[in-house]
Amino acid sequence: MRRVKVGNVSVGGGGGLVLIAGPCVIEDEGKTLGIVETLKSVTEEAGIPFIFKASYDKANRTSVNSYRGPGLKEGLKILEKAKTDFSVPILTDVHSAADCKAVAEVADCLQIPAFLCRQTDLLVEAGRTGRPVNIKKGQFMAPADMKHAAEKVLSTGNEGVTLTERGTSFGYNNLVVDFRGLSIMRDLEGGGFPVIFDATHSVQRPGGLGTSSGGDRSMVAHLARAAVAVGVDGVFIEVHPDPDNAPSDGPNSIALKDIAALVRELKGLDDFVRGGRGNR
Repeated sequence: MRRVKVGNVSVGGGGGLVLIAGPCVIEDEGKTLGIVETLKSVTEEAGIPFIFKASYDKANRTSVNSYRGPGLKEGLKILEKAKTDFSVPILTDVHSAADCKAVAEVADCLQIPAFLCRQTDLLVEAGRTGRPVNIKKGQFMAPADMKHAAEKVLSTGNEGVTLTERGTSFGYNNLVVDFRGLSIMRDLEGGGFPVIFDATHSVQRPGGLGTSSGGDRSMVAHLARAAVAVGVDGVFIEVHPDPDNAPSDGPNSIALKDIAALVRELKGLDDFVRGGRGNR
């Protein structure tokens, strides 16, 4: 099993569960830093490594009128302040190969959105930065096919690849999670890639609200527990102080006030599972 270093956090390699968490998109500096401060406090108390996630630009929103974020320059400035002030690793989405170099100067991990996991130029450019690359499995992809996405990053000499499950399209405006996929991706031949479960996007209902995506946050904890029981290396959770009024992914985000209880539960379950399996 590979061990991928994201800032000062190790993902995979038989280590404990890692939490990747934050809001879907950056709204402003004050709110972003407040979320980081809460998440760092919660994870330190629970004894779980933490990577902060937020997007400077959401280029795949349902509607052309949807809020996308502050943009590359201002967004990276806010992410850099979060990284410096709270000493936490940063993960953020990249939608364009042209952004990769600038993003890599701030972010500790570049994330490839699910819709873009087959985009060769983007994957290769992200790999060339030398930063770890987290590739989200497309809603249209078989788990075994993620080997090819990973190989595009590996072709650059960058070995820091992690794979993330976020559900599979099931009919219209709905996703389901096949938990076999977590084991399939973990056991890819020649891979040994750390596997992360995206608990909040997996309950998303893409385009389900007409001009935006819906979701069912009441299912997040259930799916996260199931993924930890399977033995994932990390859990990805989007949080917001007021999900009902979040500008992006509010229906599938959980309230910031509820994250502490869930993190404690997932940490306890992971300790139990790993203890029973001898750290795999």
